[in-house]
Amino acid sequence: MTSKIVVNNIEADAGVSTVTFAGDISVTGSAGALSATSVTATSVTSSGAVTAGSITVGNTLINSTSIGIGTTTTAGRNAGVGTAVGTMIFNSSLGSGVVQVFNGSSWVDIGANEYFEATGGTEDTSSRPGYKVHTFTGDGTFTVTSGSKSVEVLVVGGGAGGGSGYNPGGNEGGGGGAGALLYDSGFSVSSGSYPVTVGAGGNSVTHPTSSNGGNGSNSSFGSLTGTGGGGGARANNTASPGGCGGGGSHPNTGGGTGTGDSGGTNGSSSPPAGWGNDGGPAGGASRGGGGGGAGGVGATGTGPGTNGGGPGGAGLTYTISGSPVGYAGGGGGAFAPGGGPGPGGGGAGAYPGGSPVADGTAGDTNTGGGGGAGNAGVSGAGGSGIVIIAYPTA
Repeated sequence: MTSKIVVNNIEADAGVSTVTFAGDISVTGSAGALSATSVTATSVTSSGAVTAGSITVGNTLINSTSIGIGTTTTAGRNAGVGTAVGTMIFNSSLGSGVVQVFNGSSWVDIGANEYFEATGGTEDTSSRPGYKVHTFTGDGTFTVTSGSKSVEVLVVGGGAGGGSGYNPGGNEGGGGGAGALLYDSGFSVSSGSYPVTVGAGGNSVTHPTSSNGGNGSNSSFGSLTGTGGGGGARANNTASPGGCGGGGSHPNTGGGTGTGDSGGTNGSSSPPAGWGNDGGPAGGASRGGGGGGAGGVGATGTGPGTNGGGPGGAGLTYTISGSPVGYAGGGGGAFAPGGGPGPGGGGAGAYPGGSPVADGTAGDTNTGGGGGAGNAGVSGAGGSGIVIIAYPTA
């Protein structure tokens, strides 16, 4: 039989202001069945009304002027299993603290100013004061766990490899085209997951070969896709199209077509297709054209008598990461002197007096730069692409 005490009044002893119950309190009766200045217990159960100056149950406080809810962190919140719909917490991990309620599938901020929270890539809050920067140098996922926001996004496709020379014939390869570059200063994101793809650079080629330099692979974020660059022409071949076109080689002199839009300026927002330019044509035998860059077309191999490879097209500079960085420069065409790299990660074209002899230079990693063309050796591989997302933290 359950023990019970039946009383009509419990009062604190003289000089003591509080009556403390060590366990749960269960009250049955009419309205006003429990009345006290304060009640502190693990749980309170009553079939009638409970009247008190304040009630503390666990870490939740109710008094005559306010309700205090449990305080936890994002990690503590996410560790909860089977959270009931309508559960409210004060999340101390978000800014100066945010009240959230569980709606059955996600935590929703309460109040006019919704707090934005996201994860993914390499996260940095120090390089660009007042901003959080997410940098993806490989495939991953950008996940918005709370709120919605307009963010800055930079997407650069992988650069292409340079073409190789071919003997007999004395015709040198064209430079690899850069990956197309897309920049959006107001891309809208909300709660959910956004797959991120970072394009690989195109492969290099070794003399003698029948292949152009390898095309770069696409990079993408949401609806934004940076097309990989077009491979530089191997001697006697036609240059490949791409985000930026590959450089041409004699006698198929034309450079590859860039599928992006031309006319980009440093730091400017890009059109939907991104910035991309054509590769430069060959200037004749032994004068490979430069690969196209995001900021300009590849240069034509220099005229008779100088036997110079054309420089790669210029890239574009952005400060989304906190400091100015050049991206998507074209690779230089081959022969003496080898075409210079396009500013923005492009590789230099080979020339016989260079070191190493007759090898092109690879495009820089995570810039989308095109590789430099080869002569009698190896061309340069294209640089891998990159995806960067940034937004203010205030």
